[in-house]
Amino acid sequence: MHKAEYRHEWKHEINYCDLLTIRHRMRAIAEIDTHALEGRYEIRSLYFDNLSDKALREKLDGVNRREKFRLRYYNGDTGLIHLEKKSKLNGLGTKGSVAVTPDEVKALMNGDCGWMLHSGQPLLEELYSKMHSQGLRPRTIVDYTREPFIFAPGNVRVTLDYNIRASLAVSGFLDPDCVTLPVPGSPIILEVKWDEYLPAIIRDAVQLEGRHTSAFSKYAACRVYG
Repeated sequence: MHKAEYRHEWKHEINYCDLLTIRHRMRAIAEIDTHALEGRYEIRSLYFDNLSDKALREKLDGVNRREKFRLRYYNGDTGLIHLEKKSKLNGLGTKGSVAVTPDEVKALMNGDCGWMLHSGQPLLEELYSKMHSQGLRPRTIVDYTREPFIFAPGNVRVTLDYNIRASLAVSGFLDPDCVTLPVPGSPIILEVKWDEYLPAIIRDAVQLEGRHTSAFSKYAACRVYG
């Protein structure tokens, strides 16, 4: 399992003109993530929550210490799926992840979770425990397009996320033809993440008049359907 250190994070909800501006600026000063295809990639995530919407409520209420679990893969490639745990503490974020196979995902979706307890992977064992103690279950599929940029000093990552779509038909997570619906308002999200410091050139490049850091959550937005 890979576990990152806590990182700083900004989020801004922006409009299409802002997207064009940021894209132009970042292409001039940063590198496009090598995993991107023609400058972007498609992300599909499956978020976990319980019947009382613990993860959703903690996000909406701005709870200082919170976490959420999700499964994720890129560009329709179900051969490389990761279980991820995102944690927030005092406004800083970290993420732990571990690779899982399509067969393991199918087993989990069918309620066969015993393999997780004996996987030898702490993150899988933790999810197994919280599925039993908190009632966590797969709740919502979230799809979106991401344009990722990398700036080495400060380990900065700038992303533009759009075409956000959702589905409550969680059984379709591995199905590329699973129907997802656009999130109302067609939000576009600018995210900036960095380690110890944010270089001035990036700070200046992502500044937009009238835009302020927000707590936008793609998961929360996609729960509009239930």
